[in-house]
Amino acid sequence: MAPPALLAAWLGGYAFAALVLVATGIMCWEWERIITQRFGWSGRVAALGCMIAAVLAVEQPALALLLVVAAALVAAVLARGQGKCPRLWAGLGPLYAGLPAVALVWLRGDGEVGRQTLFWLLLLVWATDIGAYAAGRTIGGPLLMPAVSPKKTWAGLIGGVLSAALVGLAAGWVLQSVHPLALAVGSGALAVVAQAGDLAESWVKRRWGVKDSSNIIPGHGGVLDRVDGLLAAAGAVALVSWATGTAVLQWQ
Repeated sequence: MAPPALLAAWLGGYAFAALVLVATGIMCWEWERIITQRFGWSGRVAALGCMIAAVLAVEQPALALLLVVAAALVAAVLARGQGKCPRLWAGLGPLYAGLPAVALVWLRGDGEVGRQTLFWLLLLVWATDIGAYAAGRTIGGPLLMPAVSPKKTWAGLIGGVLSAALVGLAAGWVLQSVHPLALAVGSGALAVVAQAGDLAESWVKRRWGVKDSSNIIPGHGGVLDRVDGLLAAAGAVALVSWATGTAVLQWQ
């Protein structure tokens, strides 16, 4: 699965939007299954709205954001009351999957800087996961949030942060468009955001008594299980880029 996904990320434009479209549709399906154990009209509307938004984000990101919000509202209205605030949870699904999807397409749309930003994001999230796993297994120690995730440790958090910081340091040195130390610090901070996203998805699954978001990826669970950290990190980078009016990799 990785080679075509990386090719789409490299090409950008509608090729990348198509990849995000498919992933977003699956994530909306997984979210609906987590909270209702089925795929009803609320989930279908959420998936359709977010998939269209992923394509719109190539040229109309503001309209894409509005469509995601509209899909969330409609999904909440269509959800049947089955206790545990299902309408609220049905509306959260499109926001959780759709907003970061639009953010990813928008970030990638910034030409060569967009390509660099996307691959920097992917590398730092992968480094965070690998560093956290390696440090957690090797060092062990106190658990980070045992009520949410029984395996994540403080050592793993630190290992993930340090690994992501090394990616930022290397990226800053290679690209020479931002100070390596500044990018290392920013990458370390994003590692914390990514791991918070991982914990948030774990909390949702634990709340609804689900082990994996789905079994669509044999041996690895669902798409939500694989990209939870990326969703959080992409949202944070897009928000900072929008607020400052400058791509993170162009900061001086």
